[in-house]
Amino acid sequence: MDIDNIRDKDVYDVFNEYFAHIDDPRQAHKIDHLLSEVLFITVLAIIAGADDFNEIAKYAKMKYHWLASFLKLPGGVPSHDTFNRVLYLIDAEQFQQSFVDWVNDIRNSIKLPDINEGSLENKDVISIDGKTACNSRDNVTGKKAIHMVSALSSKYGLVLGQQKCYEKSNEITAIPQLLDMFLIEGSVITIDAMGCQKDIAAKILRRKADYILALKGNQGNLYKEVTDLFDKVNTREFEKYIHQRDTQLEKDHGRIEQRDCVTIENLDWLYEIQQWPGVKSIAKITATVIKGEQQSTEDRYYISSLPGKADFINRAVRKHWFVENKLHWILDVIFKEDYCRVRTGNGAENLNTIRKIALNTIKRDNTVQTSFKNKRKMCAWNDNFALNILKNMKA
Repeated sequence: MDIDNIRDKDVYDVFNEYFAHIDDPRQAHKIDHLLSEVLFITVLAIIAGADDFNEIAKYAKMKYHWLASFLKLPGGVPSHDTFNRVLYLIDAEQFQQSFVDWVNDIRNSIKLPDINEGSLENKDVISIDGKTACNSRDNVTGKKAIHMVSALSSKYGLVLGQQKCYEKSNEITAIPQLLDMFLIEGSVITIDAMGCQKDIAAKILRRKADYILALKGNQGNLYKEVTDLFDKVNTREFEKYIHQRDTQLEKDHGRIEQRDCVTIENLDWLYEIQQWPGVKSIAKITATVIKGEQQSTEDRYYISSLPGKADFINRAVRKHWFVENKLHWILDVIFKEDYCRVRTGNGAENLNTIRKIALNTIKRDNTVQTSFKNKRKMCAWNDNFALNILKNMKA
């Protein structure tokens, strides 16, 4: 398919390559709207700024003549109840797998500039972190809010997959399932302290990747060993254990952040660390933030299967926090995820997947240099621009 001459119908066909095989759970004699068209319109509406089922239905009504030029629409424009019912009913795991298959093909098709092998820039730092969809909690039925654990690729700028759990503590079981969804060989996996588990570290190594795991008090003895050692690194008798130091400084919007990283590789005499698979180094990063007259300092500790190259680990840890402003912030502020009150069935989880389809698709666009929010508005205002954005669904 010639991506430069792609037509409206071609974009719909690309969507169907990955999502048309999803099972339709509706009773056949009650179907007025094709499942693939309902899903495609939902994705298109979310890209164009719709945030709930009422807005999706209004978008479809306003764009009826354009949509009818390349879709069948046998029952006309679906109502908001139809969009709600379809997302409520379809199998969330099957939809998620279709999303992962689509992202994997896109990831494999992207050609990046050659960079020296072994450099941080040549490795994909995949950040794994969780976010709760606050309003998915249903106090009437006692249903807990869904907590989605997502994987974000810093190298490709894509959400690679997600796994649902109902509490943050369940991230321990969700993370291994998420790691099985996509190829991680040769990458660096970064996870916060909840995922600092021996089984998770072992799985990452079996998949031929490396890890940097945040270390906090939930790993009591290990945490004490590591923090005690770093408390001594400035003394002469422990000087030989200091592997490397690195300092990075960032200035942005009147905010200055300095990150001082110290890494140690000499771990033989530590007891608890020997119980962890593949550990080669430990790191301490002291983050000092100055904003106006206010200053704050925080020490963070990490264990890693990587050698103790301080500048490498310092930048990789920084990339982990991209998940906050390049995923969670966009979902909250741009897509208004925390305001969404969809709670029944699989609706909340399936909408979460659709938001990430929209997010990945918009992120891939480089035709206009403007904000994410503006691109969504431009998709609503201009059908040709929306079509151009949707070209990015093609791997």
